[in-house]
Amino acid sequence: MSMLLNKSVSLQTSAKASQAARSVAPRSVASRRNVAARAGADRPLWSPGSQPPAWLDGSLAGDYGFDPLHLSEEPEMRKWMVQAELVHARWAMLGVAGILFTSIAAKNGAPFPDWYDAGKEAIKTSPAPLGSLIFTELLLFGWVETKRLYDLRNPGSQGDGSFLGITDGLKGKENGYPGGLFDPMGMSKNEASFKEAKVKEIKNGRLAMLAFVGFIAQHHATHKSPIDNLVDHVADPFHVTFATNGVSVPHFTEF
Repeated sequence: MSMLLNKSVSLQTSAKASQAARSVAPRSVASRRNVAARAGADRPLWSPGSQPPAWLDGSLAGDYGFDPLHLSEEPEMRKWMVQAELVHARWAMLGVAGILFTSIAAKNGAPFPDWYDAGKEAIKTSPAPLGSLIFTELLLFGWVETKRLYDLRNPGSQGDGSFLGITDGLKGKENGYPGGLFDPMGMSKNEASFKEAKVKEIKNGRLAMLAFVGFIAQHHATHKSPIDNLVDHVADPFHVTFATNGVSVPHFTEF
């Protein structure tokens, strides 16, 4: 009798425990979902309070939920777009820095041409024929871009010493960050600093791309360098603006 009573109590206890576990599990899952939803809502977005696309979960460097044209909705296309933006951002930073440096140097007497005419002047004074320069550029850039394409398809495959050992030191942690010679300060070794550096790089790269578009637009309107435009604006900030350059806002010259 005692054994039957103990067994009955044990079964009742197990049933209650099982029921409690079933009731707690959904609440636990729901709680985790709510926390994840709040985390997604609290992350920085390009438009505060907006709903980011489902495919942009904040895991990418510089992801602020901006993709109005759904360009990165497909996973494979998203990988391509991330690398395309990164490469264009880096070229823009180099280009903008070069334009500003030569413009400042020219204002201080250095014999540098206007950035818009620099290519034409270089061709005039170059000892090498233009055709040879183009061929060399296509050859070198073709090799680099082919390696980059294959690394995108198979991450890490292009740092295996397959090209006479030249690429041994370029095997990075992920696509777009080759490491080795391109990481002389070892910034990618620490995960926290690496993550922060990636965000800073893409932010500055996006600003550089916008700046370069601005340089082109202002040169088309004023035929001056960005430094000359800045000097003119500082000298007369109320009458020399983008709106008075005669192109941005047609038929508007001054207040």
